[in-house]
Amino acid sequence: MKIEFTAFPRTVHGTGASRRMRGAGKVPGILYGADKPAVPVELDHQALYRHLKMEAFHASVLDMTLEGNKQQVLLRDVQMHPFRQIVLHVDFQRVDKNKKIHMKVPLHFINAEISPGVKIGGGVVNHVFNELDIQCLPDDLPEFITVDLATLDLGHSMHINEVPMPKGVEPIARVKKDNPAIVTVQVPRAVVEVEEAAAAPTTEITGQAAVDAAAAAKEGDKGGKKDAGDKKDGGDKKDAGKKA
Repeated sequence: MKIEFTAFPRTVHGTGASRRMRGAGKVPGILYGADKPAVPVELDHQALYRHLKMEAFHASVLDMTLEGNKQQVLLRDVQMHPFRQIVLHVDFQRVDKNKKIHMKVPLHFINAEISPGVKIGGGVVNHVFNELDIQCLPDDLPEFITVDLATLDLGHSMHINEVPMPKGVEPIARVKKDNPAIVTVQVPRAVVEVEEAAAAPTTEITGQAAVDAAAAAKEGDKGGKKDAGDKKDGGDKKDAGKKA
């Protein structure tokens, strides 16, 4: 998918200038990389915000037109307002076609509904990762990587090294070495809780045992009252002796 957009040279700098620029519907940004000087740029907020809603805009080589010249770039960073739908700043990196790039690429999971763990075992798919750090040449960069769950059984996991990679694409060295699980099929938590409750030991109290327990409690109450009475009588007699 080819995505094109236009940027303009930015001639004003500083916090105040950036604030006024945002008030006018513009977004400040920076373009750097490929052993060339960094260039401050500005973009139309509405157009940029529309592009940011596209998944491919975050994981594709983009065609930026700047002062009539088209160049390939990658979106490297986006700063958003804490609670308003306003883009505060964007960073773009120039692409060198002869150098490998590192990118986070979305994972698209398919065939979960027909996997044995879900269809037969009644399990739930748990996505451990939703994107993957990869390296490749710019021309080989995929929009996403497909993960097929058609054979995944209940209680099993799929690891990164089990996922076929597009041509020229591989996980970064650290991820490839660690080979973590990216998706699992688990028994639903509600089912586990029910099974644990069913397996918990229970104490059964028979009718006679309940009667005996009640009788013992009643005798205990009588004993307590008697002791209290004895203490009271003893105290009265002692007081009477003192008075005499």
